[in-house]
Amino acid sequence: MSQTWGMASIEVSCSPSGNGWRCEVTVAEGGGETRHSVSVGRDDLTRLSPAGDSPEHVVRTSFEFLLEREPKESILRTFDLPVIGRYFPEYEREIRRRLDR
Repeated sequence: MSQTWGMASIEVSCSPSGNGWRCEVTVAEGGGETRHSVSVGRDDLTRLSPAGDSPEHVVRTSFEFLLEREPKESILRTFDLPVIGRYFPEYEREIRRRLDR
């Protein structure tokens, strides 16, 4: 599913993988695009979204958060979702706040 955020279009597709999901993300903006592969564990999803949002929604919201802070080209190509918190300590608190709306 594709959704536009700001000037960027964020497309997220998740499929079950091990104890969670593997999400493929495409960010299109300014005539270019980047592709990313994000792992989301079941425990991570529950911690970030106690209300039970889909992994697609949590990943899309996480990419919105990232794009507010860095260009799409700076986002890691492959990572586990909790890694964002290593670079941006406010990540988990902010994502829980955004998903609690």
